[in-house]
Amino acid sequence: MTRTHHPRPQLQLRLVAERDIVLGPGKIALLEAIEHHGSIAAACREMHLSYKKAWQLLETMGRHFDTPLVDTCSGGSQRGGATLTPLARELIVHYRALLQRLDAAPESEALRAMLRPLNTPTPPDR
Repeated sequence: MTRTHHPRPQLQLRLVAERDIVLGPGKIALLEAIEHHGSIAAACREMHLSYKKAWQLLETMGRHFDTPLVDTCSGGSQRGGATLTPLARELIVHYRALLQRLDAAPESEALRAMLRPLNTPTPPDR
């Protein structure tokens, strides 16, 4: 029988402060989507996320930093838009770098190696 190993399992990194998840994979993805589209609404469409939920995530992040993460301008007769502040861009860079280092750490590989291969029966309860 050929043993199929898991596709490379991914670690997730979250920064928690005062019971809030300040940064995590979803919030970083939201910031990156805003950066890519120049719009919170367009980021929401790409992520299949409600506009209200996106604002809740942005407000949660914003409570924990001294400066805003997103600059917005109203739509009016012209289309509105959103851009990331330098702080938000810096957060993304540090988050991605830390995740990359964590993913490459020998301890991460050791944890992955301990996983039961796919397509093997679950051990019975003891």
